[in-house]
Amino acid sequence: MLQEQILLVISLLLGIALLAILSNKLKISYPILLVIAGLLISLIPGVPFIALKPDLVFLIFLPPLLYAAAWNTSWIEFWKWKRPIVLLSFALVIITSAVIAFVSNAIIPGFTLTLGFLLGGIISPTDAVAANSVLSGLKVPKRVITILEGESLINDASGLIIFRFALAAIFTGHFQFWDANKSFFLVVLMGLLIGLVVGAIVYWIHRILPTTASIDAVITLISP
Repeated sequence: MLQEQILLVISLLLGIALLAILSNKLKISYPILLVIAGLLISLIPGVPFIALKPDLVFLIFLPPLLYAAAWNTSWIEFWKWKRPIVLLSFALVIITSAVIAFVSNAIIPGFTLTLGFLLGGIISPTDAVAANSVLSGLKVPKRVITILEGESLINDASGLIIFRFALAAIFTGHFQFWDANKSFFLVVLMGLLIGLVVGAIVYWIHRILPTTASIDAVITLISP
């Protein structure tokens, strides 16, 4: 029933708030505490099954979080350390996916290399929001923070391409390397182009139009 679902969501939000308060008291990054708590809750018998559509996450939750992470990124430092950021974003994700594919194929009975690459494409890209949250409470050199945050912002292109073509290989039974390379560069270039165009439009709106603080808040929410 709708009432039960609303009560469950409110309870989860309350639990998240309490865990965030506890993480501040214990000086532990809250994503780590949330992951541990989620694993423990899943082991409790009778806990309701919660299914969240991936499309809902990609459309509503993820863009504002990435937008906030990008907003707080120093782009001067990002450009300064562009070489290690690019290497980590693409080479490391591809290598990690390959390692995951071969290891899972070796230790899991019936788990093919194609399924391994599918799994690698899912878990190899790091998350920008989690990286920011975890690093914020640690005494890490600024250079390391800049590289990790920058890498986590742009590694989705390589991870999504690996996932997409591993999934296609599962359904069709073959993998086309040329199509994968072409799609990879298409995703990267079009992502940069669309991002620059949207960013210029949003900047123009904030800078030139006579907006108020309330209007700026709404535009900031819908921009991502």
